[in-house]
Amino acid sequence: MKNIHEKVCLCALNRIFGFEPKIALALISHFGNASSVFALKPEDIDGILGPHSKYRGCISQKALDESYAELERLRGQGIGFVGWNEPGYPALLKECEDAPSGLYIRSAHPSEIPWNSRKAIAVVGTRDLSPYGREWCERLVGKLADVPEKDRPVIVSGLALGTDACAHRTALDVGLPTIAVMATGPDEVYPGRNMNMAGLMARTPGSALVTDYPPGTAPLAVHFLRRNRIIAGMSEATVLIESKIKGGGMMTARLADSYNREVFALPGRVDDLRSQGCNSLIRSKTASPITSVEDFLKDIGLTAAKGARRESDKDRLERLYKGSIPDDRISLMTRILLEIRSERGITIDELAGKLDMEYHRTAQLTGMLETDGVITTDLLQRCFINFR
Repeated sequence: MKNIHEKVCLCALNRIFGFEPKIALALISHFGNASSVFALKPEDIDGILGPHSKYRGCISQKALDESYAELERLRGQGIGFVGWNEPGYPALLKECEDAPSGLYIRSAHPSEIPWNSRKAIAVVGTRDLSPYGREWCERLVGKLADVPEKDRPVIVSGLALGTDACAHRTALDVGLPTIAVMATGPDEVYPGRNMNMAGLMARTPGSALVTDYPPGTAPLAVHFLRRNRIIAGMSEATVLIESKIKGGGMMTARLADSYNREVFALPGRVDDLRSQGCNSLIRSKTASPITSVEDFLKDIGLTAAKGARRESDKDRLERLYKGSIPDDRISLMTRILLEIRSERGITIDELAGKLDMEYHRTAQLTGMLETDGVITTDLLQRCFINFR
């Protein structure tokens, strides 16, 4: 019962001091636990916070009753809560002076999130992800699945469109646990386009949706900025895939640097707005450049397992089409992928010329590959491989 009361007190402090978590942590640290804070007399609280504090009267029995009712309601929805001084709280996040008093957790098994037993890698960046950024996001996250089972990391991101969604989806595809830090309450998913993926994360063992915002919190702009501290705080390393000079990904990378965590950035073309943020972090030596997948693994202290091998294009196509289409067509599709790999963004018309095939035949095969998720094409008919 004592532990339950402490959890309720931590939840209440999180609700009260959500936008100023340093106050809550100072109170917990000074008095030893959250329960002791709520055991104080009103006049003692006024003496600490000041008689004219905007929080006057907030630390009350009413706040505890509301938090208790909230936690009971959420438990019925499969949503848990872990407090700052409880064993299941992310150890790295606890080191940050602006850590939240607690986190709401939506997961298949809230008590089994591996953030204290596995290395956590944050992968963040622009919502306007380019094919180049998508390719490298999928390459990096995909390669992390090749390390020995005991060393496989957790992929952390923010559930936004673009880079975040790519990182989460790739992690799910290759069997890595992934954690989404949300800018809403635990009862809402934003954006709605990621609803299905969020549901899959919540059902996948080891993966989770987490937030420090209470139920009913709307996705306001300020909430996205504040949640970035949690992404950076719970991760040993942060990877910035693409970003303009200003953006949430840049903020997360700078926060990670302020927490004395490793920061990596994917270099890009100097005239590409989506790479200006990454290039500036590299130039200022805030971030280390990602020059190869293998070097990145070494830099974060991981090594691919011996004998680990990513599925080849031929293997992938045979898995998809063997027995359903002729072998010679699979061979043609393999050649198409080879050309796309050698020249990212090659058009269907250019493919036809390089392969000496009729345009309509090339368009038919690339259309089949796109339908089955192997490649994507843009409005200019440029082709890009999905690295899954």
